[in-house]
Amino acid sequence: MSWISENYEKATLGTAAVVAAGLGFFGWQNLKSVEIDFIDVPKGAGPNDPAVKKADKVVIAKKSFELNRAWIKPEPEGRPVDLFTGIPLFVNKNDLDNPVDLPVSDPVHPPIPNQWWIDYRIDPGFGDSPQRDEDRDGFTNMEEFLAKTDPTDVRSYPPLIAKLTYVGNEAIEWVLRPKFPSDDGGFTFEYRDTAGNRNKTGAANSIAKGGLLFVDDPAKGRFKYLGFGKVMEMNEKIKAEIEVTIVEVEDQRPNKIGQIYQIPAQFRDADLRKFSKFDRTAVLSLEALSIAGQEFKVEELTEFALPPGAKEKRFKITEVTEDFITVVEALVDGQTRSFEISKGSTGPATP
Repeated sequence: MSWISENYEKATLGTAAVVAAGLGFFGWQNLKSVEIDFIDVPKGAGPNDPAVKKADKVVIAKKSFELNRAWIKPEPEGRPVDLFTGIPLFVNKNDLDNPVDLPVSDPVHPPIPNQWWIDYRIDPGFGDSPQRDEDRDGFTNMEEFLAKTDPTDVRSYPPLIAKLTYVGNEAIEWVLRPKFPSDDGGFTFEYRDTAGNRNKTGAANSIAKGGLLFVDDPAKGRFKYLGFGKVMEMNEKIKAEIEVTIVEVEDQRPNKIGQIYQIPAQFRDADLRKFSKFDRTAVLSLEALSIAGQEFKVEELTEFALPPGAKEKRFKITEVTEDFITVVEALVDGQTRSFEISKGSTGPATP
């Protein structure tokens, strides 16, 4: 066994002592260099002073991060300056050497003034800029300009009547025929329509004056018998005047209530079309506000709202035909105005 093995602990202690002595000597040798390393320490700093030179600048730097450093684009004459291209100019197709400078050039899309494009931040550099729809509300830039509405705000648009389209109509043709009088002044009646529906009252249950004609569908409660009278009329077939019994009936349908029909009693089957009436419903669409192509229906003589579903019903269809509808709008001043819209067409130009 070697000496180191026998004296291991002594050898270890000896080595540690040598290392400690070396470190102590190295620290003593560099004692004077400490002053050089910290020569920039603020006056008054010492071995126990934690002060750092210019520490107050840290607080200032942190505060600077809280400042508004947003880059604000200049807007000479209301035009935003593009940071890449600068002030926008446009090629003048009639004078290639002199570009269009909106504030000082002639209108590029008459009658819209150039300032309008600047004010609403809309690019007028397209040939169809007036026909474009910036806010996708269904109205073109030209329509919004004429109506003095905001072309960039979907909540601001011209009168919707201008985008109302008459798609077509659903019609039921019906005829009411007075049949025979009763001794007490009552009458019997017959109803039929093109949907194949029929109603009939017999002699045993003739309708008294002021009574409703039918108690069953489809014409249940729709007509009220008002009475009858006799008139002299020319009969073209025999070229002579004859006495004709005329029966008065009042419509009770909600959209037609109060309408009075004067119908000759016991007219012939050949005259059914002569005395027939129509119940018509207009099929409409509103080509605006992202609901273009969505159809909705309005019965004649019925009020409705635009857009469909709105609370205020300011419009009324007063007439429905195969070729056109007539719409009356109630204005805020109590006045009204009427529009005729042909089948397949939209409403009038922006009022």
